[in-house]
Amino acid sequence: MSFELTGDFDSFYLCHCQHCQKDTGSAHAANLFSQSAKLAWRSGADAVTSFTLPGTRHNKSFCKLCGSALPSTQIPGLLVVPAGCLDTEISMAPTAHIFSSSKAVWDEGLGDVPKFEGLPE
Repeated sequence: MSFELTGDFDSFYLCHCQHCQKDTGSAHAANLFSQSAKLAWRSGADAVTSFTLPGTRHNKSFCKLCGSALPSTQIPGLLVVPAGCLDTEISMAPTAHIFSSSKAVWDEGLGDVPKFEGLPE
């Protein structure tokens, strides 16, 4: 699976909504948004599938072979790229936390949690 992106991102949001928590199994999603960047699939386009949560605009694209999150063009005129799916460095800092009213209770004071370079022994 490979793709190429050309153009710039407009924003980089850390979304704390309950849908993104369920999608990621984590505290938030980290997505880049662009109304002008272009996505070109180099290989594996036939393995891309998308899911839209019924009754919402919330959607995600992923690889049906490995489950990896992938860029989505499900909303017309908007490219949404999960930050973690990129192999290149992201040059912009997150724009904002969004849907912070839904923030996970355990997502507070994480700066004080011990850090390990790898799996703790």
